[in-house]
Amino acid sequence: MSFDPSLVAAATAAAFLTGLGKGGLALMGMFGVPILSFVMSPIRAAAILLPVYVFSDSIAVWLYRGQFSPRNLKILIPAGAAGIALGWATASRIPDRGVAIVVGVIGILFCFNSWRTRRQPPVERQADLPQGIFWGTVMGFVSFVSHSGGAPFQVYVLPQRLPKLVYAGTNVLVFAAVNLMKIGPYWALGQLSVPNLSTSLLLMIPAFLGTQVGSYLVRVLPTRSYFAFVQLALLVVSVELIVRALRA
Repeated sequence: MSFDPSLVAAATAAAFLTGLGKGGLALMGMFGVPILSFVMSPIRAAAILLPVYVFSDSIAVWLYRGQFSPRNLKILIPAGAAGIALGWATASRIPDRGVAIVVGVIGILFCFNSWRTRRQPPVERQADLPQGIFWGTVMGFVSFVSHSGGAPFQVYVLPQRLPKLVYAGTNVLVFAAVNLMKIGPYWALGQLSVPNLSTSLLLMIPAFLGTQVGSYLVRVLPTRSYFAFVQLALLVVSVELIVRALRA
């Protein structure tokens, strides 16, 4: 990585935000590729950040060991694998901007629906198999093409009203598996070059710091504030995805 100040600042911020997301502040990592895309192509940004995601995943899995929903893992990980396979098969034919707009619209509609019904008595939902297969496949697909799988994950998991740490741990484990599964297809598509991997290695330091900060904040934030923050972050990311796609 060159020492251009704007490049260094964007790359460091992207890696730190990736770490925050893996530390438990769900969706913060989705800002990584958009920020890095200000100084390089989105394709190269996604390729550089994938090893950073995997590195951060390894730390986050340790931080949230034992805190997860087994049923959600059994549903979402296989469905995510199907979505990744679909993304790999259609990588040369599906425009990134179309995927970004769909993901953004899903996120915005979910946020407004959550706020519309927030005064109603809370009803805990179970991890439904058909919905999980659908949203898990969407999650794997958009995660492969744009590292934006967080929004479909939230649409499916947030209504279950899982305990805060179980929710965070489930998020960590699902995307740890999804990101590992993306390595082979990314390599086959030629996106994991030696220069990109060298840059990824340097970015693991701010990513490590981000996981520690994210893990701390998840544990100290009140549950209500935490989920309100998740929904707000989802809205911001969704709007940002649509705006960037329309400007492309």
